[in-house]
Amino acid sequence: MKLTDFEALTFDCYGTLIDWETGIWNALQPLVTQTGRQIGREEALVEFSEHESAQEHDTPSLRYDQLLSATHARMARAYGVRVIADMNIRFGGSVPDWPAFTDSAEALAYLKRHYKLVILSNVDRTSFASSNKKLGVTFDAIYTAEDIGSYKPDAANFDYLVRHMASDLGVAKDRILHTAQSLFHDHVPAEAAGLARCWINRRGEKGLGSGATKAVARMPKVHFEFPTLAAMAEAHRKTAG
Repeated sequence: MKLTDFEALTFDCYGTLIDWETGIWNALQPLVTQTGRQIGREEALVEFSEHESAQEHDTPSLRYDQLLSATHARMARAYGVRVIADMNIRFGGSVPDWPAFTDSAEALAYLKRHYKLVILSNVDRTSFASSNKKLGVTFDAIYTAEDIGSYKPDAANFDYLVRHMASDLGVAKDRILHTAQSLFHDHVPAEAAGLARCWINRRGEKGLGSGATKAVARMPKVHFEFPTLAAMAEAHRKTAG
């Protein structure tokens, strides 16, 4: 199997193209300060991962900005902190402030010359539109949790992806390479869906666990692994000659 075997790359966005961990950590600062405790970045991200995934499971039709607000409220309760509703709302609206990884725009520009590029993201369309401006490319299709009515890792999101890739873009499942950072949200369900998988292992050098995504019970098989999207683009360049 080679990178050049595929017609389309389907991307998770947050954690893969957008540095959501930095964005989340920055947006959590008012809450962290209010706890009066020394809470480190990794501790806060793990706490976020537990509450966000639980909220996605409990309220799969809730728009993502509202889901983030609810997640923030859950974290405040877990920390034993009383916060005003406005703090929850501000956190929910923080996605436009989350930075892109420094390699994302250039790597996407290169990959766009060789593939159809598609987003499959646990986000709402308004929030993604702000992130898209940082990425600098026009995606061939954008499929969000708001469109689908559920959140990854729900199998429905990957069924929706496969069906719409065929009907909207004429791309068969065996011509799709799902490209993502999160094992929990993406690689485990993509494996179950029978999609080829490329892991952008942006936390590989940290050696600190899964961060803002829940840990998985077992390591799914991946067909390709790169530390950054730039490394993936360079590998394609070498393969294509």
